[in-house]
Amino acid sequence: MNGFKKFLTQGNVIDLAVAVVIGAAFNAIVQSFVADLLTPLISAFGGLPDFSSLKITIGQSNVMYGNFVNAIISFLMVAAVVYFLVVKPYTHYRDRAVAKIESKTRECPECLSEILKEASRCAFCTTEVAPAPAS
Repeated sequence: MNGFKKFLTQGNVIDLAVAVVIGAAFNAIVQSFVADLLTPLISAFGGLPDFSSLKITIGQSNVMYGNFVNAIISFLMVAAVVYFLVVKPYTHYRDRAVAKIESKTRECPECLSEILKEASRCAFCTTEVAPAPAS
């Protein structure tokens, strides 16, 4: 029982649990955005996209593929919302934050090893290097 208690209180399990809860809440937001805002906008221009009545009859069986088409359209709309409202802005923010962090190293002109900017001699090949240009 002690091992199970330790497993449950590990950081990874707790982090995963928090991620699942936040993911479920975020899913509700995205689903609401698609259903309440995006779908009515699309239907205003092209009519309500509903393919649930589409079917193919093979022998005595009806293959109802319309609900599958609806699910694909819904998935694509949700994926587009997540990409354009979460992934793309986050990537832009992350790239700007990384660009602001100034590198504290430079490349040795002789052996191409990474050395500190302030170094006057390479620690790997012992070549004297010129001072780094001021940034």
